[in-house]
Amino acid sequence: MGCFKSKKLKGRTYAPLSNARDASPNCRCSCHKRQVVAGCEPSTVSYELKSPSLVKGPDKIRRSRSLDRHPTFAMDITYVTERIIVIVFPRTENDATYKSNLKEVTRMLRTKHGTNYMVFNLSEKRYDLAKFNNRVFEFGWPPNLAPPLERLCSICKSVDSWLNSDPQNIAVIHSKGDRGRAGIVIAAYMHYSNICASADQALDRFAMKQFFDDKLADSMQPSQKRYVHYFAGLLSGAIRMNNNSLYLHRVIIHGVPNFDSRGGCRPFLKIYQGMQQIYTSGVYSAAEKSRKIIISLDAGLQVRGDIFIKCYHKSSRPLARYTIFQVQFHTCTIDSDQMMFEKGELDTACTDSRFAANGKVELLFSNHREDFRGNGSVQDSTMPVESSNDPLVKWDSYENFDLVPEDNLDDVGFHDGIANGESYSMFELVKGFFIFAF
Repeated sequence: MGCFKSKKLKGRTYAPLSNARDASPNCRCSCHKRQVVAGCEPSTVSYELKSPSLVKGPDKIRRSRSLDRHPTFAMDITYVTERIIVIVFPRTENDATYKSNLKEVTRMLRTKHGTNYMVFNLSEKRYDLAKFNNRVFEFGWPPNLAPPLERLCSICKSVDSWLNSDPQNIAVIHSKGDRGRAGIVIAAYMHYSNICASADQALDRFAMKQFFDDKLADSMQPSQKRYVHYFAGLLSGAIRMNNNSLYLHRVIIHGVPNFDSRGGCRPFLKIYQGMQQIYTSGVYSAAEKSRKIIISLDAGLQVRGDIFIKCYHKSSRPLARYTIFQVQFHTCTIDSDQMMFEKGELDTACTDSRFAANGKVELLFSNHREDFRGNGSVQDSTMPVESSNDPLVKWDSYENFDLVPEDNLDDVGFHDGIANGESYSMFELVKGFFIFAF
């Protein structure tokens, strides 16, 4: 397969340069034994999976890039480096498309890499993923969130251990429904490999950074980026893990979000520790004229480790709940009795016009329950207008995550094409031609 340098043409299509020259003496690409086209610059290689009927030759490949023209397109597979593949499936597609694309990807992996690949699943467990890829490490966590800090460390260690155990091994990072999950792992592994890897892998780190900046960074939530910062701090020694508990006493929302027709909202909180729910507040009522909403945890809530706070608005018409903001943090990073999150640091709220541009969320802590004195917020605390016993308020949307696989075992009924002697025709037909997906 040739080495190509992309050249931007009208309509955002890409074509190989035609002027050949001798191979760069330091290039490690096996295809450069004789001559190459263009320079030996690190780049990522993206493949768009399509149904076999669409893959007939270069002309049809170029035309099939239109999603409107070919709605069966879904899965994005990218060789970030020679040994790290990222596979992302959009949440907007259905399960039937996922199963079809997964079948093609599995054929490709077995054809190109045999048994030398390992799938690191960052999503919900699935029977079909396990069936067609019997080498799967399960690290999944809910979409649009960061994983627990300890799990992020485990993922990086596992990827590195797998790659170092055999020079032919390939790591496949799989995320269904959330590109940000792949982003946090690639970003964290960049920091990890920067400390642990040799100078020979500098090109790989450059390729990972380029891929992250181009295709993943914009899809990440602020909390996901925050956890990458935590992870980098742990590696550098700037952050030290500790097991000390803190007590959370107040959650103060500065600026009333506009979630009803009158410019106010009816918020309530859910607080998780290590993704286990530990607190649910009653429902509050805030009018447009209010400057802030003060939710008081009177006795102080003991928290330690990975903390996730999610604030909902309860709607009466229709009867539903909507996310106002959510935020994740780790208590080992707290060095004062206060944390402040601006709008741009709050998940969901950062892009929601209903949350005031100058709005923010303040958290007040103490090291010991009896030490909390407040900052004048005690007198201003609002009282809930509804209890937390309402089923809509009590419902925990994360309660059963990953306890049961996302799909049904009875639906995993298609056969392994490789075992039946089929080949992965797409990669044979497009030999020497890369598709760059942006």
